[in-house]
Amino acid sequence: MKIHFYKYQATGNDFVVIDNRTSVYSFSKEQIEKICDRRFGVGADGLMLIEKHPTLDFNLVYYNSDGSQSLCGNGSRAAVVMASMLGLLKTTTTFNAYDGAHDAELLNTGIVRLKMNDVNVVRKSGDEYFINTGSPHHLRFVNDINSYPVFEEGRKIRYSETYAPNGTNANFIQLLDNNTIAVRTYERGVEDETFSCGTGVTAAALASSFHGYASPVHIKVKGGELSVEFNAMHSGPSGSLPATFHDVFLIGPAKMVFEGDLEL
Repeated sequence: MKIHFYKYQATGNDFVVIDNRTSVYSFSKEQIEKICDRRFGVGADGLMLIEKHPTLDFNLVYYNSDGSQSLCGNGSRAAVVMASMLGLLKTTTTFNAYDGAHDAELLNTGIVRLKMNDVNVVRKSGDEYFINTGSPHHLRFVNDINSYPVFEEGRKIRYSETYAPNGTNANFIQLLDNNTIAVRTYERGVEDETFSCGTGVTAAALASSFHGYASPVHIKVKGGELSVEFNAMHSGPSGSLPATFHDVFLIGPAKMVFEGDLEL
């Protein structure tokens, strides 16, 4: 089977994207793993299919590189850029993703402002947090993120009994000056650290509000820089729980790297 594909990256989180508006393609777990394999396939953190939707601009189907499904914030931003290239939108769009409908806006060339769903539950255990931003995220604040063993500690959290049987993503956050944080993420489904995780940095920005950080929070990741806007409703003094977050937006760049044909 010959497949025409596009390769996109969003702050280093990379994806194989396929125009499936004719509903020609469906892939098994093994085929998804092969497409995303960096030696035997195209190589990517995930595979995305852009499909028709009966009422919205398009339907986005996202697979992690192991074939599992979730919301991907960076992937959604990349999909918006590709959908624009396909003529499905001009500057604004509403599309369907894993966790429902999302609005997005192209601010300028390659910069996408993606509306995330509201967050109504925040769990805290000791000094660590759990927030689901369309994908589940464990959040730990650290002092020196550059030397922190992200893979080893992330894998422990991902496969811990606390999150069995489905596991979680693990994020490590360092608080910086000027309302800025640095984030590194071990991604469930990729089973490694990625250069960026959109839902992860969103969760990290929300968690930073319990440390006095206010919207918009600026985020540094291995693959570049993002920002997250939100309205927070803490029930008491700053740093207290419970809390809810609404009008949450993930903002950052996405661009096409190349296109080609794959023989699968």
